[in-house]
Amino acid sequence: MPKIEIYTKAFCPYCYRAKALLDGKHAEYEEIDISMGGPRRAEMVDRAQGRTTVPQIFIAGKHIGGSDDLAALDARGGLDPLLAA
Repeated sequence: MPKIEIYTKAFCPYCYRAKALLDGKHAEYEEIDISMGGPRRAEMVDRAQGRTTVPQIFIAGKHIGGSDDLAALDARGGLDPLLAA
């Protein structure tokens, strides 16, 4: 399974939804909590090409986007092949 990284904040319903989708697919991911800001938040903004909302999701280094983007990718049938790579 490819490396999955998800930048999150505490009490974020969109973060919860994205993690629930990944959990439902038994995907393991690294959760990076940026609730307090700092260098990891700056890293996320840089990697996500200026996007500042959470979650921001990366699969195998590729920027997927946020929770809605992940759900849309899954609805199109594109998430399972990425997870199987």
